[in-house]
Amino acid sequence: MSEKELKQVRTFGKKKNATAVAVCQSGNGLIRVNGKPLHLIEPESMKSKVYEPLFILGANKFKDLSIRVRVTGGGAMAQVMAVRMAIAKAVVAYAQKYLDEQTKREYKELLVSYDKGLIVSDSRRCEPKKFGGRGARARFQKSYR
Repeated sequence: MSEKELKQVRTFGKKKNATAVAVCQSGNGLIRVNGKPLHLIEPESMKSKVYEPLFILGANKFKDLSIRVRVTGGGAMAQVMAVRMAIAKAVVAYAQKYLDEQTKREYKELLVSYDKGLIVSDSRRCEPKKFGGRGARARFQKSYR
């Protein structure tokens, strides 16, 4: 291995069927999602959601970190929510591993006080379809003749 150990952590974020894997390492403040810079994320209206971890913790906390995120599955909104969770969890995990426990606790408290969904995943899933109807709960209309 090289003389200088590479500081990096891997975290993931999930929402419905979307899964985002973030690799956080020491770098120069670049955040990329599927190879594209963060400001080019689609849909445009959801850009503020992805930037939430940066706004909450402050952009200066990200200036010496590089984060690469790969996201697959789900719809556009679910992918955005998975990416924001992966970024938030990556910064907390990096602080725990390479900084100190106090810093990690501060980061986590800030994120959870804003939105618990930045750290804890939403366990709701789509209910499976059953027989005798169109969907999970809806039934076919009853007819007597």
